Amino acid sequence: MKNVKKIAVALVLFVAATGFVNAQSKVAHINVQQLLSEMPEMKAAQAELKKLQETYRADIESSMTELKNKYTQYSNEATSKSEEENQKRAVELQGYEKNIQEAEQAALQEMQKKQQELFAPISDKAKAAIEKVAAAQGYDYVVDASPGLSLIVAKGKDLLPDVKQELGF
Repeated sequence: MKNVKKIAVALVLFVAATGFVNAQSKVAHINVQQLLSEMPEMKAAQAELKKLQETYRADIESSMTELKNKYTQYSNEATSKSEEENQKRAVELQGYEKNIQEAEQAALQEMQKKQQELFAPISDKAKAAIEKVAAAQGYDYVVDASPGLSLIVAKGKDLLPDVKQELGF
């Protein structure tokens, strides 16, 4: 039902937009997601993100292993310790758990920040190349033809090959 509404709204907007565009306007399309995924800079950025993710994962797994070892140790020693000591250890384990959860959240936020930091210049470079090619070829409008967006028919000029050439790949 949501998709039907989205398609209906997109169709209405498209019809309305084309009503305002005079007969002289030229429209082209490009799959921006495909362009970005094929850019060498994007591949390098994704590799850097993956490396950072693996580092965070290793740190968190190490902490989890340490927590499991302490839990096992405390469980084995529980019968020989006082109730008060066992309660202190339980609180200590809960503190370790909380620290691990906070580390996971911090890692996730750091990953999102790094992703934005790495992808923004790449996206800006792609946009500039699209604008340059569109202007050089006389296109007034360039529609994003990425899957999941509201482009219904893409019979116009596809700028992807020209933009890739402009970017040098």
